[in-house]
Amino acid sequence: MIPNLLNYDLDGLAAFCEQLGERRFRATQLFRWIHQKGATNFEQMTDLAKSLRTKLPSTACIEGLKVVSRHNSADGTVKWLFDVGNGDVIETVFIPEADRGTLCISSQAGCAVGCRFCSTGHQGFSRNLTTAEIIAQLWFAEHTLRKQFGKTDRVISNVVMMGMGEPLQNYAQLLPALRVMLDDHAYGLSRRRVTVSTSGVVPMIDRLAKDCPVALAVSLHAPDDALRSNLVPLNKKYPIAELLEACARYQTAAPRDFITFEYCMLDGVNDQPEHAFQLVALVKAHAPNGLSCKFNLIPFNPFPASGLVRSSMAQVIVFSQILMDAGIVTTVRKTRGDDIDAACGQLAGDIQDRTGANSRMAAQRQGMLAGIKVVVARERAL
Repeated sequence: MIPNLLNYDLDGLAAFCEQLGERRFRATQLFRWIHQKGATNFEQMTDLAKSLRTKLPSTACIEGLKVVSRHNSADGTVKWLFDVGNGDVIETVFIPEADRGTLCISSQAGCAVGCRFCSTGHQGFSRNLTTAEIIAQLWFAEHTLRKQFGKTDRVISNVVMMGMGEPLQNYAQLLPALRVMLDDHAYGLSRRRVTVSTSGVVPMIDRLAKDCPVALAVSLHAPDDALRSNLVPLNKKYPIAELLEACARYQTAAPRDFITFEYCMLDGVNDQPEHAFQLVALVKAHAPNGLSCKFNLIPFNPFPASGLVRSSMAQVIVFSQILMDAGIVTTVRKTRGDDIDAACGQLAGDIQDRTGANSRMAAQRQGMLAGIKVVVARERAL
């Protein structure tokens, strides 16, 4: 099978070109054609040497993902379902704002972490995505939206790795994908505008700080180990103290001066005033002057298998005020694309449901992805 050039960062593409007897500047030209111009036909790449254009069709391809469906929300949100083979489908979502366009990208087909409040975890885990499959989501969305909006400049200004899967459990494929996103010869995104969301894979947080520090969002969801282990099973391996120590270390390399903590608000479970006061004490106890952080409070979208209920807005307001009174920046996420959640979730559930539940429950579970993982925080920093 010939290699898919979407699988390479610039160094990888340079190594590929070297195997063809070409110099590095040819890789840079090719990289620009693929990512900046969205080209798939090597004959379109007119500044490449004719000898290279002749070699490429038999030695490489530029192959995106098959689109299963597209759903357009009244608020401008767009969802795509992509087929990644063997009955597996992933979701990618574009959320437009007046001052930015955010793309939410998946890193795995399914998820192995199994958080109680996340429908993707209940769906089960299939496999890691390749670098090509991660980048193909951005490549397709960027160039499709440019054509749709009649634009030649960049449409997507922010990328959040908050779709299906735990990005740091697919680190080997994630890292080159991040490098492509940041490369000025490709998408040229700022490190501040690329966010990796993790449930707390501590060793990989440390590696990311060294290899490619981008903005970090951590799914916290509880102020103590007993509760967090119940909600986020990974906490049994990497408890809160270890996680926050890793966050403090990451902060020294991070492009932002804070770590974002995601906190799904669950009625009667983690949303009481005492939980908020515990969170304040927790973050202030880490790092010499306390851990610089921001909290995103996330309304929970219920699904049958969870056994959980969304906190009332009154409770969310009380909770957020306690955090803000302690000097912690706190936002409440607003959901986007509510009118297309069910339809998109139903398609994903019908194609593959690894738990064996009926397609109706799968639809409701998968719809959770839009409500929790895909929504964008009401924050100017993104």
